[in-house]
Amino acid sequence: MATISLRLTDEQRALEKGVTEICKRYPGEYWRELDARREYPEKFVDELTQAGYLAALIPQEYGGAGLPIRDGALILETIHANGGSASACHAQMYIMGTVLRHGSDAQKQKYLPKIATGELRLQAFGVTEPDAGSDTTKLKTTAVRKGDRYVVNGRKMFISRAQQSDLMLLLARTTPVEQVARRTDGLSVFLVDIRGLNGLEIRPLRMMMNHSTNALFFDNLEIPASSLIGQEGKGFSYILDGMNAERILVASDSLGDARWFIEKAVAYSSQRVIFGKPIGANQGVQFPIAKAYMAIEAADLMRTKAAKLFDADISCGPEANMAKYLASEAAIEAGNACIDCHGGYGFAEEYDIERKFRESRLYRAAPINNNLIMAYVGEHVLGMPRSY
Repeated sequence: MATISLRLTDEQRALEKGVTEICKRYPGEYWRELDARREYPEKFVDELTQAGYLAALIPQEYGGAGLPIRDGALILETIHANGGSASACHAQMYIMGTVLRHGSDAQKQKYLPKIATGELRLQAFGVTEPDAGSDTTKLKTTAVRKGDRYVVNGRKMFISRAQQSDLMLLLARTTPVEQVARRTDGLSVFLVDIRGLNGLEIRPLRMMMNHSTNALFFDNLEIPASSLIGQEGKGFSYILDGMNAERILVASDSLGDARWFIEKAVAYSSQRVIFGKPIGANQGVQFPIAKAYMAIEAADLMRTKAAKLFDADISCGPEANMAKYLASEAAIEAGNACIDCHGGYGFAEEYDIERKFRESRLYRAAPINNNLIMAYVGEHVLGMPRSY
């Protein structure tokens, strides 16, 4: 069992401080204006990249920092705790595992150094489809081998950052489902350079939160056979292999949001005086904030446990899923407490609470719905009958 330290090391405190210093240059006004215009935070992402933070999980031999996932999680949490949003760039961290673990030496040499420097962005993850959300095995996008190329046809839905990314990790079916022994067979994953491709249409979707989300349409899109990661037909297992990292990192986004809500709520309820005393002295205000804080601390412990197990290469599926569940629920609870104590101001754009609440609400449903996490725990952890 991995040893779990609950204190940040000196190096981690320095990491947190460095990210915080960048975040201070991008206050609420910056994010508010981008949200209103639905624009991508180019300056913020570029500065994080140049400082090396988005290359945190890339091994040193490819120009990255070679840090453990716990440090990557700290970077994302710190961004959210300072009022920003790592959704514009967090995919690079959790997509990275598929390339690192299953990509060829040629692919790593070709792409990782350029991703580390920011010359290339790997931010798009093409999995979800209009008729295949959580049930990935039902996806219909196909990639048919023709000589030294694959021809891709199909659609993807809710794919964020496709217009801001140079590369996309794409999951497609290379063998028809009726020809495989298991539904999970016959899916392949590709690392695709999507710049200026004929046969790819990107249509922006206006969503509740500013995540630069799109629908993708593939019409006889030709990609080099060298885009294939690992073995053909093994893509589902490669994607699953990276999902524990995704859960841990998304949990960290939520923890940062939750901590931001609590800081705002404590400050406001301690200063706002009604009927001769601060509203924070009223149990109706104080108790929900305190309860949400306890939920945050519990989620943090599970996230830390999952990260330590992951970094020790110990199976951590239950812990990673529970961390995502607990953190996303804690963020919603903290957000509600923050809105309630602010009253009408909680809904005012200038306070940033409504923006952060919209952003944090996503993680109850994505990248995996919390109901599916409960089903996973019931079946795979507790041994109960399959519920779906």
